[in-house]
Amino acid sequence: MGKTGNCQIGVSVNLVSDRASSAVDWRLFLPESWDDAKHGEDAPLAGAIRRRRAKAAVPDAARHREKWRLALDMLDEVRGNWELPDLPVVADAGYGDATGFREGLTERGLTYAVAVKATTTAHPGDASPERPPYSGQGRPPVSAYPQPHTTLRALALAAGQAATRTVTWRQGGKATKRNPNAHMRSRFLSLRVRPANRSIRRSADGALPECRLLVEWPPDSAEPTDYWLSTLPVDTPLRELARIAKIRWRVEHDYRELKDGLGLDHFEGRNYLGWHRHVTLASLAQAFCTLLRLDPKVPAPA
Repeated sequence: MGKTGNCQIGVSVNLVSDRASSAVDWRLFLPESWDDAKHGEDAPLAGAIRRRRAKAAVPDAARHREKWRLALDMLDEVRGNWELPDLPVVADAGYGDATGFREGLTERGLTYAVAVKATTTAHPGDASPERPPYSGQGRPPVSAYPQPHTTLRALALAAGQAATRTVTWRQGGKATKRNPNAHMRSRFLSLRVRPANRSIRRSADGALPECRLLVEWPPDSAEPTDYWLSTLPVDTPLRELARIAKIRWRVEHDYRELKDGLGLDHFEGRNYLGWHRHVTLASLAQAFCTLLRLDPKVPAPA
């Protein structure tokens, strides 16, 4: 799950698959600068935006909507209309750091492994809220965690590099003398954590939902380089967890093919309908190339 290079081009949905993206759907992302309803108090600016929308034939129903909300909309569509299985969802930190996006996936019964920033706040997995004693006067106190939350970086550093394990998650394409089989390998750490911020919904006893933190910590690095939060089953092996978290390489490969090889980012029009026609044709071209690659009877790769 990610976005194209042009800030107005959109968002696509990619469900986990080893061989190719399972689904691609598109939405045009309209910044607030293209939504006159967001500038109602500034009549001259709102009027200029309406004229620009009319010139580009943007329908009135198309409004600014956060990218993570667009992503959830697209997941609803591909699950409801495309009859695809509920596979784990992967995303970059632009989506993973949005609490509403992660909660939206959980509400839909979808597991995920999404990238997040090292500064994302959390409690350790074994932390539990406590209710302070009630004096009998005033409003009864609510349950709260006795220790302040910390960051994912701090939790990983507290566990230490000695707790990491070497994991090979797939075979790459560049063999070397030291790595003749082109294994993609690094060291990873998995911890139970409870992400913490004011917008995360708590259970009746005040507890924050628990998930897994996956950290990549290369042996030659002084600290971790990448962080993911995951709701995959607790018995998911570390290698499988790393493989799924890292499978976004497939998404980036598809974007590179779409933009560089099939012309997705070559659109220079100024019309809403024209943009949709362009991305539809580019997506169909990629689907055709993917089917050719998966066809064992094709004599040469597409």
